[in-house]
Amino acid sequence: MMTTNHVGPQQITVSPEDYRTVFGDHPAGVAVITADAGDGPAGLTATSVASVSATPPMIVFSLSTSSSAAPTIAAAETVVVHMVSTAQMPVALTFATSGIDRFADESSWTRLDTGEPLLLAATRWMRGRIVSRVDAGAATVVTVEVLEVHLDASAEPSAPLVYHARAWHTLGDHSRVN
Repeated sequence: MMTTNHVGPQQITVSPEDYRTVFGDHPAGVAVITADAGDGPAGLTATSVASVSATPPMIVFSLSTSSSAAPTIAAAETVVVHMVSTAQMPVALTFATSGIDRFADESSWTRLDTGEPLLLAATRWMRGRIVSRVDAGAATVVTVEVLEVHLDASAEPSAPLVYHARAWHTLGDHSRVN
């Protein structure tokens, strides 16, 4: 049995700038999350997607309260998490851009039979059911049980897209250290 000790509020001594600098030096994979809570599709680029459990398969990500897509994604029952490679970088850029209709190009997406918006450029994606939402500062932490995984075996291999130091990067043999 695991015991969790909760501590009371403490004075915060970390500045937002220092916090951003620490995480700016920490590379993260890139994903695009899409959903539709009934008022039309919404989506955003995220670097906070992480695996939580393989049994059952679960992932977690955070939604910034400043994102225009966050309310729709947080309210949805299900989401699609598209794992982005360098070949899909234009998709990542589109969904990272504020103030645009990210679904304006109707030829770039479709709907799954279950209703979620699916980006056609995606070669690896997961569809899942939101099982929890936790307010955490200026974000909402979302836990998702993965119901379906799609791996397009016919797609040309493409290097992973990584976000580091406020810039897009790729991984490959050139970046291997062992």
